[in-house]
Amino acid sequence: MPEPPSSLEQVLAALKREAGSSDKALPPVDKWNPDHCGEIGMEILADGAWRHEGVRITREPLVKLFASILRKDGDGETYLVTPVEKIRVRVEDAPFLAIRADRVGAGRGQTIIFTTNVGDVVPLCPDHPLRVAHTNNGPRPYVLVRGRLEARVLRAPFYELVEWGEMRDGRWGAWSGGAWWELGRA
Repeated sequence: MPEPPSSLEQVLAALKREAGSSDKALPPVDKWNPDHCGEIGMEILADGAWRHEGVRITREPLVKLFASILRKDGDGETYLVTPVEKIRVRVEDAPFLAIRADRVGAGRGQTIIFTTNVGDVVPLCPDHPLRVAHTNNGPRPYVLVRGRLEARVLRAPFYELVEWGEMRDGRWGAWSGGAWWELGRA
């Protein structure tokens, strides 16, 4: 039986393999500046489903391909971007969902790693910060995946994050990536 991974890098690599992530780098969408081409009826629903002209896209490889060329610009809009085209995508909430949380270490030295519904694996750290929006339905946590693109952290991984947390100055939060992430007030 193989030994469990011990270092953060080994855990990240194992989670990426499990999520079906490619070792290939993502396309450099932040360097492409094509003209806006318009609309094609593409949308990402709050439950993570992708639709084109009202029809759900069910082919996971196609969704992952589209996710790899997704970019959120300074205007707050989300686009599919290629070197020659830029097409607006309507996003109900966040373009991705953090469907899983894993932990390496414990306490102040721990790193929490999120896996998204499209195979991104990101450690909660200053480069991939957590923000918690407070709504009428309670806290709504998001983690930055890349660029300006966030993943909404689903309930089960958020509860794991809470379980791995602690009280500090009257606030509940968790350590990850050398930083304290507030989850809520006591």
